[in-house]
Amino acid sequence: MDFRLTEEQQMLQDTAARLVRDAYPFEQREKYRESEQGFSVEFWNQLGELGLTAVPFAEEFGGFGGSGVETMLVMTELGRGLTLEPYLHSVVFGGGLVAQLGSDAQKQDLLPQVASAALQLAVAFEELQSHYQLNDVQTRAEAAGDGYRLSGRKAVVIGGHSAGKLIVSARVGGRRFDEQGIGLFLVDPNAEGVSRRAYPTIDGRMGCELFLDGVKVAADAVLGEPGSVFAALQYQQGRAIAAQCAEALGSMQEACKLTLDYLKTRKQFGVPIGKFQVLQHRMVDMQTELEQATSMAILAATFADGEDNDDRRRVLAAAKYVCARAGRKIAEEAIQLHGGIGMTWEYNLAHHAKRLVMIGHEFGDEDHHVKAFSRLLQVA
Repeated sequence: MDFRLTEEQQMLQDTAARLVRDAYPFEQREKYRESEQGFSVEFWNQLGELGLTAVPFAEEFGGFGGSGVETMLVMTELGRGLTLEPYLHSVVFGGGLVAQLGSDAQKQDLLPQVASAALQLAVAFEELQSHYQLNDVQTRAEAAGDGYRLSGRKAVVIGGHSAGKLIVSARVGGRRFDEQGIGLFLVDPNAEGVSRRAYPTIDGRMGCELFLDGVKVAADAVLGEPGSVFAALQYQQGRAIAAQCAEALGSMQEACKLTLDYLKTRKQFGVPIGKFQVLQHRMVDMQTELEQATSMAILAATFADGEDNDDRRRVLAAAKYVCARAGRKIAEEAIQLHGGIGMTWEYNLAHHAKRLVMIGHEFGDEDHHVKAFSRLLQVA
């Protein structure tokens, strides 16, 4: 199989790499993290100007028409630079839901704005009790005139503090764990009855708790058929998982590079510590984990936009498990090989380690995806 990039793909990767390298040095990243927005509005706009936020969308909506592979190339570079912008949740997850479920009018209105970075989306799908279960939805949507009224609470809405539109899952019928009966609604964060409590996450990003108290949603702000959107929600989360594996890959590559450079320069007993065989073996273990994660991230990217079937679900579950395990292993080993400096807040390795650990939990941790993979094997 030929894994070489096309000329167009190589140009896309080079563009993303150059932008991150020039605009996102670690010291600047820390200033973005400490700002009110929690990320760089200027960098977000640059992503739009260069067409990087347009990569997954069809050309008719101002997009690039890219596949999961093109998304992987962008996400890897964003992961390498520890970028804080909500690309994954706005462009891949949120934009994917609008592209799959939206009416013609909704797509014509929203997708060009998302593709140009003029509009930021956030997906509010988690709740305090849900623990990775997309079908565990207690937020309610009750019919009211020609629209709905939403009441409930959503947890850990990444990018929700700054989003121009929130995509909220709510139950229109059925019981707590039913897959049928779930709807998706476009909510204006400034609408009456909406409140948000913003906070920084452990890996430097910003999220929020979302409170909905009888929020009125018009009929033209409903995504898809109310009660029948679970399959689409699951499918788009799969695309987000594939993109997240690519982000983890970039972060793992950078962590390995930082560690190797440190082993070559840090001296003990008059020689670089990289001369010690036991440390060489541990570095090889890190590279082995990285190679396995690379293979799975590429495989996930090739399946991300494919047909929604058990094969795709198995690949994505396996990829998330391998990348989460590798990320945790690489983060732990990198800190051990660095010694005390590896935990220093002013050194970017510590931030890569935190991000890799958090990636391992978002959209399901290792145990969750191993169980999902096992269930899919039983029905194969």
